[in-house]
Amino acid sequence: MRIVSVTAGAGGMFCGSCMRDNTLAAALVALGHDALLVPTYTPLTTDETSVAAPRVFLGGVNVYLQQHAWLFRHAPRFVDALLNGNRLLRWAGKFVGKTDYSKMGGLTVSMLQGTHGKQAKEVGKLVDWLKADVRPQVVLMTNALLSGCVPAIRRELGVPVLTTLQGDDVFLDELPERDRRACIELIRANDESTAAYLVTSRNYGEYMSRYLGIDHGKMHVVLPGINTRGHAGPTPRPADRPPTVGFFSRFAPEKGFHNLVEAYIRLRRVPGMPVVKLRVGGWLGEKYRAYFDENVRRLVDAGLAGDLEHVVCPDLPSKVRFFQSIDVLSVPTAFREPKGLYVLEAWANGVPVVQPNVGSFPELVERTGGGLLFEQNNAGDLTAALRELLTDLPRAADLGRKGYVGLTQTLTARHMAEATLNILNRYVSPAERLEPTAV
Repeated sequence: MRIVSVTAGAGGMFCGSCMRDNTLAAALVALGHDALLVPTYTPLTTDETSVAAPRVFLGGVNVYLQQHAWLFRHAPRFVDALLNGNRLLRWAGKFVGKTDYSKMGGLTVSMLQGTHGKQAKEVGKLVDWLKADVRPQVVLMTNALLSGCVPAIRRELGVPVLTTLQGDDVFLDELPERDRRACIELIRANDESTAAYLVTSRNYGEYMSRYLGIDHGKMHVVLPGINTRGHAGPTPRPADRPPTVGFFSRFAPEKGFHNLVEAYIRLRRVPGMPVVKLRVGGWLGEKYRAYFDENVRRLVDAGLAGDLEHVVCPDLPSKVRFFQSIDVLSVPTAFREPKGLYVLEAWANGVPVVQPNVGSFPELVERTGGGLLFEQNNAGDLTAALRELLTDLPRAADLGRKGYVGLTQTLTARHMAEATLNILNRYVSPAERLEPTAV
């Protein structure tokens, strides 16, 4: 099958959606299919080898300039090509982490209008290229905010278009109410040209059906998966290492670093509790620097500054070393997490998790038995769950091993690709399918 996935680059930020999309495309290729990952806005940033096409469509510089200046909507293509250069887009991507999403309502509305918006020229380039040069049998839009392109793709190519929902609500919730309503109305309008939706958990699919007002019958669950290659699996812990809880994610408020800090302070005040260390890693952009510093000050004020270690992990080997240095992972999100790739990465290294009882986490933990759940945003419940494992390290290690086994049996990149193909086969008729290439 010839599959095109259109994904949104996040500049220099490590983005779970980008990494999932890249992993899925690579896994589809490994299964013998002709899968192409097409970046939009900026080139992709991943900690694995990128399989994305070198050309970026809907380049972030052009999209921005066409939103704010009539002249650029009518600039010749050679000017657009200069502004779409990867070097310029990578430079512009450095500012993504500083962007105030609440000020992007007008641009988002215009993008969702597709060929009727101010970026119609850019949408047209993508559609023309897909039609003339790629000729896919099915197109995956990897978030609903790109759905402005769907009507034109469906009209010009005549192929089914499916949209993946994997965190669109987080962005939409930051927009002013008027802009958010307008965006949701446009997503509903674009739904008429959308064959179906892929969602990363059953819970998230039910939520997004209500949030967007889209028929739940069009939602299909494909649980996330990762490559286990390069990860260490369960490894013996050093006997002289104090019990260590880890946090690994983007340092954004919705990821709940503040919740973990509160629980850690409470944990250290429990009578008779052994010394426990806090080790944190993940992407920290300028947008969230003040938030991170505020929570570090809370630890300082509690007399626990010496127990915190912030580790920069820019690549897969450093990420694996991070997981090998902790006994429990907890990313106590304050929102409905649709994916939670960090949970899979923890299990790939034999580390158990303590996660909120919402979003994708109940389904993932139920499938593997690799951790404990607690009531979301309940500091006391989180503290109790952490204490349960950090004072019983053999049990923690056993849960980590269960997580690893469950991951390798059901949550790898191959499992994700096979589940995706099972759904795509419902929308691409047998007569239209290309046989997979022998691998």
